[in-house]
Amino acid sequence: MSYKVETDRFLNDLEKVAQARSKVAKSFHNISVILEKAETEGKKSSGALGLEREIEDVRIASKNYKKGVFRLLVLGDMKRGKSTFLNALIGENLLPSDVNPCTAVLTLLRYGPEKQVTVYFKDGKEPKELDFKSFKQDYTIDPAEAKRLEQENKQAFPDVDYAIVEYPLPLLEKGVEIVDSPGLNDTEARNELSLGYINNCHAILFVLRASQPCTLGERRYLENYIKGRGLSVFFLINAWDQVKESLIDPDDLEELQEAEGRLRRVFQANLAEYCVVEGQDIYDERVFEISAIKALRKRLKQPSASLEGTGFPEFMGALNTFLTKERAISELRQARTLARQTSTRVQEAVERRIPLLEQDVQQLKERISSVEPEFNKLTNIRDQFKQEIQNVRDSKAKAIADSFRSYVLNLGNTFETDFVRYQPELRFMDFLSQSRRDAFENAIKQAFEQYINDKLSAWSLIAEKEMDGAFSLLGKSAANYGASYTKVTDKITEKLTGQKVQPAVNTLPEDNSPAWAKWAMGLFSLARGNIAGVAMAGAGFDWKNILLNLITVFSISTIIASFTGIILGPLYLALLGMGVGVLQADQARKELVKAAKKELVKYLPQVAQEQWQPIHDAVKECFNVYEREISDRINDDINSRKAELDNLLKQKETFEINRDNEMKRLKSIESDVLSDFQKIESVYEKFLEAVA
Repeated sequence: MSYKVETDRFLNDLEKVAQARSKVAKSFHNISVILEKAETEGKKSSGALGLEREIEDVRIASKNYKKGVFRLLVLGDMKRGKSTFLNALIGENLLPSDVNPCTAVLTLLRYGPEKQVTVYFKDGKEPKELDFKSFKQDYTIDPAEAKRLEQENKQAFPDVDYAIVEYPLPLLEKGVEIVDSPGLNDTEARNELSLGYINNCHAILFVLRASQPCTLGERRYLENYIKGRGLSVFFLINAWDQVKESLIDPDDLEELQEAEGRLRRVFQANLAEYCVVEGQDIYDERVFEISAIKALRKRLKQPSASLEGTGFPEFMGALNTFLTKERAISELRQARTLARQTSTRVQEAVERRIPLLEQDVQQLKERISSVEPEFNKLTNIRDQFKQEIQNVRDSKAKAIADSFRSYVLNLGNTFETDFVRYQPELRFMDFLSQSRRDAFENAIKQAFEQYINDKLSAWSLIAEKEMDGAFSLLGKSAANYGASYTKVTDKITEKLTGQKVQPAVNTLPEDNSPAWAKWAMGLFSLARGNIAGVAMAGAGFDWKNILLNLITVFSISTIIASFTGIILGPLYLALLGMGVGVLQADQARKELVKAAKKELVKYLPQVAQEQWQPIHDAVKECFNVYEREISDRINDDINSRKAELDNLLKQKETFEINRDNEMKRLKSIESDVLSDFQKIESVYEKFLEAVA
């Protein structure tokens, strides 16, 4: 399958997405206005219909779809041509390509009518607005400085949280935001937070370089932060044209083919496992050989120039397919689900209300009393599901915390093998001067931080799979409880109206689930991302960010500090006591590992015990948030159904309701909401045709 797409086609397809989002946002806004007006007018007629939750949901949805973007996270080590690639992608020499600006600052590039930069600080400090030139001057460091900071385990701009760069560029105007992340060789403190913004992006663009195929740092990053997490990653092997230039005879076609073949085998050996989706190999759809400098030069001369021969048409074609088909269709499907759900809820409320208009006060009281057992059943369903969530919560919180304790206690058994690839070079001269001893101490500290961080990352992946499995099972339970819930609400309607509810036809099973069950099943999301605005990166309950934020704040930094603090002090003395300075290098390295292990093992039980409770509580909180949201949604539904009846009774006790006028008003509400739902469904269907 060919994925070649030039820039104009890419922008046109993104424009289709932007238009579809805009239409959906408008229809959701219309629905919210219709329902707000209906509830206000209802207070003067037969009473409000209890649609507060629906109003809130569609209002948030309207806001999210209006601001909806595709957020791309660009990752890459220093000197990989990341800035040149970004410039080529956006079509302007926006970022200096010889120096990586904001090496340690997370930068969000988004559309704005004027060039503007806002730097956001930590600890509540007021944001600072800068012109673009000042931003590049104040927050740019050269690679040598970045390397020095890395060795000293320091951040270039420790007081900066992130920066937002606004720029009037066509790609950004079509709804693309680009997150330019810190380099992979940044401090461990930055790496710990990587998953925080990885989880809130639609796709990762990982920039590599042909002349430096898959370095240890890159492999380590992929292993720790990408592998097994279900992320969508595009690998861009930059400077592919330099493979030819590096040959003794650039015109020797056979030699070129051999050189390219060797490189391709190396990259495939390292990247193939990250290009498997649901058991399907999509390597050719995710790995691209590009020349960012060639593409940039062409686009600077002519923005609409063909980028043939740079690898960009192939990459942009695959990205286009992913964003405008897979992701956009998923977003619009969620919109259709929410719109249908809202329309159905209004229709049911109207159909219940109209027959009850004919009842006098006494008859209405009797009918309301007759459905009290059904409301008790709804409450029981809520309580049963809550109890199941709590049981899973308690079980998983203990199991995951226990797994952490066992994992930590087992580190000593594999330390000698595991730490070999981290340990710094050890020389006799390191012990002869204070400066070299200080340098060695910094190096061993960084090695321990990397080792511990990697081990914690490996364990977190195990924990994530446990959590994912738990929430998947709860989603299935939500579907079952939702089906039981719907049977009861249908019975309520039958008792109130005297008419049997007809089963829906030609609909998916989840279409008949109540709103709270759809949310619990992950069929739609109203969540907002945590990077400077709306992410819309996924559907359903966002437990990953809750767990990540809690463990990052309360555990990881504490664990690293505990390990390095208790180990590094005695380690240096232990080495001197063994006479390492006079040993050969290989023997010295072995003694280093033995000494480190000896100190490590002493404190493993302490660390395992201290961190058990924070991890237990973090896991527990994920389920608590889930349970609270579901309980709130079920309670809102039950209370709104009761309020719907109480409101009518109160109005009937107060004055005579004009039945004909009220029927006309209610039918108009139902019709107007249905009309906007059908518009959203039409947008979805037409979009499918447009991108087919």
